[in-house]
Amino acid sequence: MYPRAFFNGQWVSSADLQIPLTDLGFLQGVTVVERLRTFLHRPFRPGDHLLRLRRSLDIVGWDVESIMGPLEMAMDQLLPTNQALLRAGEDWSMVALVTPGPSAAAATPTLCVHGGPLPFADWGRLYHQGVAVVLSSVRQIPANCLPSELKCRSRMHYYLADRQAAASRPGARAILLDQSGHLAEASTANVVAYFQDRGLLTPRRENVLPGISLEVLFELAEELGIPCHREDISPAGFAQADEAFLTSTSICMLPIVEQNGVPVGLGTPGPIFRRLLQAWSDLVGVDVARQAQQWGGDRGQ
Repeated sequence: MYPRAFFNGQWVSSADLQIPLTDLGFLQGVTVVERLRTFLHRPFRPGDHLLRLRRSLDIVGWDVESIMGPLEMAMDQLLPTNQALLRAGEDWSMVALVTPGPSAAAATPTLCVHGGPLPFADWGRLYHQGVAVVLSSVRQIPANCLPSELKCRSRMHYYLADRQAAASRPGARAILLDQSGHLAEASTANVVAYFQDRGLLTPRRENVLPGISLEVLFELAEELGIPCHREDISPAGFAQADEAFLTSTSICMLPIVEQNGVPVGLGTPGPIFRRLLQAWSDLVGVDVARQAQQWGGDRGQ
């Protein structure tokens, strides 16, 4: 049974979702998107995600209010509409996307809200195994071409960076540098480094997508007495980190244990990662790693 999805004012089977080949979302990748996840079947930080979606729509220059009304209603209705598919202990991904339709002057944009069980099999093992990363030669698009705060599907540079990383080290994720040669972000995650003498460091806000999970991580760190900073991070500086993490909506946070073939710290998930992940689990009432391992194994069989 396929989940039900909201598509241009109607609730349809997600198996029937279709965007025409003439839609600029397909032709030019002009798609504004926002992704949430649930904990205990409750959307996490929905207000923050909707605020970021509003900002993305404003950057593109679309009619924010006429779009946000239907999308917010659909986001509220997505889980109740799919109540029969919700399984105890499992959580969902929720996605809202908007395209301009077949032309920039189209009267009605394409609106879609869809979701389904989180693909825990993709990352469940990584909370204990860790992630290898490669600093890619593919650079972040400069802000005067594509603002870093715009969350969209125009991501060919991310794809090329991850392809390069995987060719260098199978299974590795790419980290892109900005145009000045400082750390920027991974394809679907913010990057955070930890130094014993300084605390958490992440790139400046203006150089990366404003990550909601990154904000959560900093809130948790401050509660634990761990200092947090935003500044330029050089590749050489990043190589000296005692620990490092990826953070994003679905995964919450994962430990980076290898960079360009060299161990990060001891090459295993470290004590700061474990403290922060435990704090995250306490915040949401779900053991984040255990849930991913349980459902990842179950769904992978």
